[in-house]
Amino acid sequence: MSDLKAPGFPEERVRTRARIGTADAFPDTRQYGTTLFGQYGEHAAAPVDAIDRARLVPPVFVPLRMEKLFDLGREPVAGDVDLTATVGGFRSALPAYVSAFGSTRVASGDLGLAVARQAGRLGIPMVIGENIVPVSGYGRMADESESSLLGRITEYTCAVPDGLGGVVVQQSTEDADAEVWNLVYTDPAAQPLLESGRLAFELKVGQGAKPGVGGMTLVPRERGTELAAQYDVMDVCGPDSDAVLRCSSPGTFTEEVLRQQIRLMRNNYPRCRVWVKLPPTRDVDRAAAVAWGAGADAVTVDGAEGGTGWAPRAFLDHVGVPLAECLDLVDAGDSCLLVTGRIWEGARAVKCLTLGASAVGLGRAALTAADEDPENGLVAFVECLALEMRLLISSLGKYQVGQLSSEDIWVNGRAPREHPSDVG
Repeated sequence: MSDLKAPGFPEERVRTRARIGTADAFPDTRQYGTTLFGQYGEHAAAPVDAIDRARLVPPVFVPLRMEKLFDLGREPVAGDVDLTATVGGFRSALPAYVSAFGSTRVASGDLGLAVARQAGRLGIPMVIGENIVPVSGYGRMADESESSLLGRITEYTCAVPDGLGGVVVQQSTEDADAEVWNLVYTDPAAQPLLESGRLAFELKVGQGAKPGVGGMTLVPRERGTELAAQYDVMDVCGPDSDAVLRCSSPGTFTEEVLRQQIRLMRNNYPRCRVWVKLPPTRDVDRAAAVAWGAGADAVTVDGAEGGTGWAPRAFLDHVGVPLAECLDLVDAGDSCLLVTGRIWEGARAVKCLTLGASAVGLGRAALTAADEDPENGLVAFVECLALEMRLLISSLGKYQVGQLSSEDIWVNGRAPREHPSDVG
């Protein structure tokens, strides 16, 4: 284990799950027979947002359970819940994916490779963040960092089962200059993914940690000099620091620019899925509609609670629309909406699915779990997440992810407002 920290995030709970897996879905077994259990037990976290405060609401009458009973010839149980899902055009073992970490140093080296290996074993999609190539290289040169994009693709591809998962390569303004998508699309190492329909490119419009500004990382002063031609390099760390701040451009978008970018992606890379990553903005509903209308296979919305990279304190605490409100704004209909923002346990994940998401992204949770155990931590963590999701979905009288809807959740003591597509 490294010295990785995640302030404000339930880091220790995630680390416990990475160690003991599904056992963490229940109280400590040593308390069985001696403790009375009820709401707000010893490990209960205080509600942080409207999603945490919302309640999943099972019914008495469960017609879909009756259908499943006839199907099976016996009473259905939680293990009969089918968690397989389509995530941005990929078949996934459950409605989850590993979200992008950007060029943050936390995900460099062995940790980034450990996440890639385990995400592959799990059969869930993995997004590789922007700015890796301009900062760490692609991976073809001997002196390039082992955190390179090619290294993560290779680790994932070697581990993923046939027919599951997929790799999503993100690109931002500076990445376009480095021709990241061209590098990946023509690389022999990516051909197995292309041939099996498991490669996507994601246009990064923004992120949850710092909507409205580009990615930021600290780099050594001499490296900052090299990067100054591509980035805004700011000396803000004080005279005693050897680090400087490397800032990316957020990009300039209008509705037509976004449409044209997506059309170019579909035209230039016809064998790839197209994803679009949106920040939690006041017009996120319009941006999502434009992206889907232009042919995007998936839209990812980072709630204001999301983020793994370096960001100004003012942005972390005061900028961006919370995930609950993003879900209320965006009407996905039959389109694929992917969301991130403090996802680490089954209840929050299932609540997001009832509110219109197709799948949830694991950012800090994935990194923390792999940091706790580089060989099996993320796998054990996701197995616990999957168990909770099966138990919760079964309690709602449903047995497929796509059957979840707004009827299954109460927000502020009532059902959430209906989107037009919910009205029959």
